[in-house]
Amino acid sequence: MHARKLTSLLNKGERIYGTAIVSTSPLWPSVVKQTGIDFVFLDTEHIPLDRHTLSWMCQTYNALNLPSIVRIPNPDPFEACKVLDGCACGIIAPYIESADQVRDLIGATKFRPLKGKRLKKILNGHEAMESELKQYLEERNADTVLWINIESMPTLNSLDEIVAVKGLDGLIIGPHDLSCSMGLPEQYTHPQFEKTVLHIISSARDKSLAVGIHFTGALDLQIKWAKAGANIVLYSSDISLFSQALQRGISQIRIALGEKSEKFEEEGNIII
Repeated sequence: MHARKLTSLLNKGERIYGTAIVSTSPLWPSVVKQTGIDFVFLDTEHIPLDRHTLSWMCQTYNALNLPSIVRIPNPDPFEACKVLDGCACGIIAPYIESADQVRDLIGATKFRPLKGKRLKKILNGHEAMESELKQYLEERNADTVLWINIESMPTLNSLDEIVAVKGLDGLIIGPHDLSCSMGLPEQYTHPQFEKTVLHIISSARDKSLAVGIHFTGALDLQIKWAKAGANIVLYSSDISLFSQALQRGISQIRIALGEKSEKFEEEGNIII
């Protein structure tokens, strides 16, 4: 499944499923493929991945028909171009807080290889493209997805302008950062937090944008928000799931052998 297929499914109102991948083991991609997910989320904002390793991961997952969506370190158009040059199928831009930032990223993802002053004029509507160039860029960048993270109160204040930017494909809510920005750290069932998430989902769907929320745990919350309209189901990560499964298994073995064991707690999630 290529990125264009992801967009097609989302446009039809269907859900797509993915997870965050941290492991760089060459044995990992085939294991991930067997899980039945639709795409992989590779993070370079919080995870130390160099360009060489990242490009290998993108090309490997793409070859397995699992589009690689990469979160760049910051909302910089040049960072977006770098990961796309490494064969990422799309990007997630972190901590977006203005429509201007989105427009700049549209330039990097939908108008490649144009850059500089001419691109700025085109994005601002001050210059038109030749028909041949327009067709070329549309075909060249048709498989590139642009999602942005919604993670702060300033973003919410600019949400109407952000979702109106043509070329944006989807929103990914970052619950940890968003809850902290709201002064409700990790209070994911707080009425005000839930009201905010519903508002983001509604704003996205009203503009025919895809939307998701990324929890490393809290399976019940992932299901809840999917039922509320989130059609990008971005669940957990390989490192978090491994940690949880290992803790649970070791605890059960110790109990069975008559040893003391601390109760396994779901709250022990790794936040990325």
